[in-house]
Amino acid sequence: MLTILDHLPPGFLDLDATRLHEILPDPALIHLPGRRPEPVFVSMLLHGNEDTGLRAMQALLREYQDRELPRALSIFTGNVSAARFGLRRLDGQPDYNRIWPGGEPGDSPEHAMMRDIVDIMRARRVFASIDIHNNTGLNPHYACVNRLDDAFLHLATLFGRTVVYFLRPTGVQSMAFAELCPSVTIECGQPGQDYGIEHAREFVEACLHLAELPAHPVAAHDIDLFHTVAIVTVPPAVSFGFGEADTELRLLGDLDYLNFRELPAGTLLGWARTGSHAGLAAHNETGEDVSARYFSRDGGEIRTARRVMPSMLTLDTRVIRQDCLCYFMERLDI
Repeated sequence: MLTILDHLPPGFLDLDATRLHEILPDPALIHLPGRRPEPVFVSMLLHGNEDTGLRAMQALLREYQDRELPRALSIFTGNVSAARFGLRRLDGQPDYNRIWPGGEPGDSPEHAMMRDIVDIMRARRVFASIDIHNNTGLNPHYACVNRLDDAFLHLATLFGRTVVYFLRPTGVQSMAFAELCPSVTIECGQPGQDYGIEHAREFVEACLHLAELPAHPVAAHDIDLFHTVAIVTVPPAVSFGFGEADTELRLLGDLDYLNFRELPAGTLLGWARTGSHAGLAAHNETGEDVSARYFSRDGGEIRTARRVMPSMLTLDTRVIRQDCLCYFMERLDI
């Protein structure tokens, strides 16, 4: 199901994500030559409703239509079929950022495709890996790494000083490529924001100009480092909504304003319907249920039980069901 090309197909620089399927009906791996042969790998549209990666790459490649790239570039266009409808993924599809090598094993065509891509890029001696994403909630721009290695942290801080280290979820692109080269996920705000597109474009271009990544540690004053310690979900059997929703679990209508804010213990998150035992669930990096560590209940009020900093809080109920409500982080000394 993977198309492999050594050139940009006609129309690539002009079509938006909802029309990319017209020229690339399947996911594609596009190899473009550059002055330095070891490529930068860029993945985009792993979630079909996150189009900043495509728009950033289009802007970058327009600038290099008539000149050589400073380094070879390999681009993976992910879930083009979901992008056609502006969705994270289609019903029945796996999440394209949960099926890479190192995650839960699977025998789907999509699992096999991700294994093939890793093998191809290993053979090409990939220099660095960048996975471009958007958030559905209100978040600052930040980078994520899966290893606390100097080269990884230098790559991340080239995007910005806010860096998140995480080990779960597994099966993500950046974790698979961490076996091959310095790898990073960049979170570029909400889709359609010009600043996010330009920030991603500038970052990829800067990586293409790198001869190497520094081997010395990142200075402590150049990084704000956080560690993801829990994934927060709504249990599948619990009905939920926001604001004035008539559901078992009613969450604050502006919950995403709490992203990247250090919340004290006792911060109100929502309410459980009278007589209901509905609540939020939290699991740590090993999959252990740690809900009691992070949430308390006072009558029907759902509150934080300890100081936490959330990220990726979203009001999109479909995304919450397909993935999670948010992540909890703690500050980490470099």
